[in-house]
Amino acid sequence: MKKYFLLFTLFVFQITFAHTEKDSLSRFHFQKMLLEEDDDCDACGCSANGGSMGFSSMFHNNFVGVRYFYQSYTSRDGIFNNSPWVDEDFNTVQVWARIPIIRKVQLSVLVPYHFHTRKRSTGDEHIDGLGDVTVLAMYNLYETMKDSTVFTHKLQLGGGVKAPTGKFDAENNKGSVNPGFQVGTGSWDYLLAAEYVLKKDNIGLNVMGNYTFKTENDKLYQFGDQLNYGATFFYLMERQSVKLVPQLGIAGEVFESNRQYRQTVPDSAGDIVFGKFGLEAGRKNLSVGINAMLPINQNLSNGNVESNYRWSINLNYSL
Repeated sequence: MKKYFLLFTLFVFQITFAHTEKDSLSRFHFQKMLLEEDDDCDACGCSANGGSMGFSSMFHNNFVGVRYFYQSYTSRDGIFNNSPWVDEDFNTVQVWARIPIIRKVQLSVLVPYHFHTRKRSTGDEHIDGLGDVTVLAMYNLYETMKDSTVFTHKLQLGGGVKAPTGKFDAENNKGSVNPGFQVGTGSWDYLLAAEYVLKKDNIGLNVMGNYTFKTENDKLYQFGDQLNYGATFFYLMERQSVKLVPQLGIAGEVFESNRQYRQTVPDSAGDIVFGKFGLEAGRKNLSVGINAMLPINQNLSNGNVESNYRWSINLNYSL
């Protein structure tokens, strides 16, 4: 995972200084294949904070809203090759906001509530509760003047913290290879994030990434560091008083191995790449968006966890 963090650092360094060279836009190529997220399957449950779906709207810089996302997984119910497979449904309702604090600084706040189901042969298991609250400050490092005749671009960098407001229950991990069946990690975790937007006329590219440093919780369990990335093309269309923004892109996650009692948990690392598409529609201060993500390539928990699909819907009010 250290090599991914190094790529993240190099990426930030590169795009920070690229704007000093007039013809250097080619450097930005939707290269941001830097980050990812997931340790085993932390991202599918307790850490589902929207990392690979993004922390912002294509419509408005500042907003408050509510977002629901659903994730479908199939996991091996046990540690043996002949262990049965079970379906897992992860549901999250999230209040999210991006609010200006001072000049060039915006604060993103994510407050999730999870309700998850695991369908075992012995009966369904259900857990629900408040998840881990994330607070992320983003600084507007560079933004060109808005001019429809040339490319415009904006770079934001930031950092934040995820508080252990969600409950971590070690009993949920017994007999299962998926430790993400939780509503919280039980640990204080720390994030670095970057977002870059390149736009000309009504066509644009949004590239984002975030890296989460995980710490050990009071149950001596530590989810692995995770890296998220995404690159999304978008097109702004205006139809009378309604604006439409169709989107198409990729999103990826990479997970470091988990640790328990300071020992590495076998087969708990992973990575996945999604194809992603969506649509946002807005009128005046209100906007609604829907997104879907389908896996292109994945290796979660050495093949013991499979992601089927994800989708989300959100309703926002611009500030």
